[in-house]
Amino acid sequence: MELIRGLHNLKSRHRGCVATIGNFDGVHLGHQAVLGQLSEQAAAMGLPTTVITFEPQPGEYFQGGEAPARLTRYREKVLAMRRFSVDRLFCLYFNRALARLSPEEFIDQVLVKGLGVRYLVVGDDFRFGQSRMGDFETLKQAGQQHGFPVVSMHTFSIGGERVSSTRVRLALEMGLLDQAEQLLGRPYRLCGRIVHGDKRGRQIGFPTINLYLHRDKLPVRGVFAVEVFGIEGEPVKGVANIGVRPTVGGTRALLEVHLFDFDQQVYGRYVQVELLHKLRDEQRFESFDALKHQIDIDAAQARAFFQMG
Repeated sequence: MELIRGLHNLKSRHRGCVATIGNFDGVHLGHQAVLGQLSEQAAAMGLPTTVITFEPQPGEYFQGGEAPARLTRYREKVLAMRRFSVDRLFCLYFNRALARLSPEEFIDQVLVKGLGVRYLVVGDDFRFGQSRMGDFETLKQAGQQHGFPVVSMHTFSIGGERVSSTRVRLALEMGLLDQAEQLLGRPYRLCGRIVHGDKRGRQIGFPTINLYLHRDKLPVRGVFAVEVFGIEGEPVKGVANIGVRPTVGGTRALLEVHLFDFDQQVYGRYVQVELLHKLRDEQRFESFDALKHQIDIDAAQARAFFQMG
C-alpha cells in the first residue's frame, strides 16, 4: 500500500482510480465492507483503489477537545488498512485552507484534477466543503458532469443496527470488549513503541512495558487481560492498565503491561496490544501496598481468564 500525504505529492501516475472518502476511524466491519466493494469495482475496471482520508479528522479540527475519542491514531489506521486490498491511502491535511474549499473546488482539485477518479463510493450522509454544503447529490451531479459514477456504501448491520465508529466507541466505554470485537472483526488493539517508564512496577514485583498513547482522549480506560504482538514469543499474555495512573499523580495517558513469564529487553519495539477482557476500572489507591495487593488480584484474574479460554 502506498501512502500519499497531501495534494502536492500527487503524481500523474496517481490519476485514474476507484476511490472512497471518509475518516475510517477503527476500520470496523462497515468500513471493511466498503473496502471490499471498492476492491471488486477496481478489479472489474482494472484500476487501483484509493482511500481518501484526513488528518486531523474534520470533527477534531472543528470541535477541538469536544471531539469524540479516536479509535485509531493515524499509524494504527495505516496498519489496519494494510490488511485489506487498498492500493493507495491518500491523506489530506485538514486545515483552514481545506475547510474553506467550496464543494465545487474540492471536487475539482481533489477528485478531478488530483486523482482523476473513475468511480466513487461514499456514504449517502457524507457532507463536505465549506460549511458542509456538499452532499451525496452534489457528488452525483459532479460525477455525471465529469464522467464517473457515484454510488452509496452498502449498509452493514449487526443486530439490526448499522455498524459505526460510534457503536464501537460506546462498547469500549462500557467495557463490552466482545461486542467491540464483533463490530471490528478483530479484538480492539492499541499500538505504540515501548519506552522507559519510572520503574515503579519493578519495585513492587510487577515490571511493565510502557507505551505512551499520544492521545488527549482515551477511547478506553481500566485494567485488562491482554495479548502483546511484536515481541519474541508472540502473542505474550499479560495484564495491562490504561489511563493516567492516579495513585502516583500521573497526568499523561499511558499503557502499562505486565507480561506473564517474560524477561526480555524490548525497549524501542513497536508493538500491538490486544484488549481481550476488562477486569475493572482504573482507580486511585491510598498506598503502594494497596496498589500491589490489587495488582496481585488483577494478575490472578487475568491468568484465570486465559486458562478458561
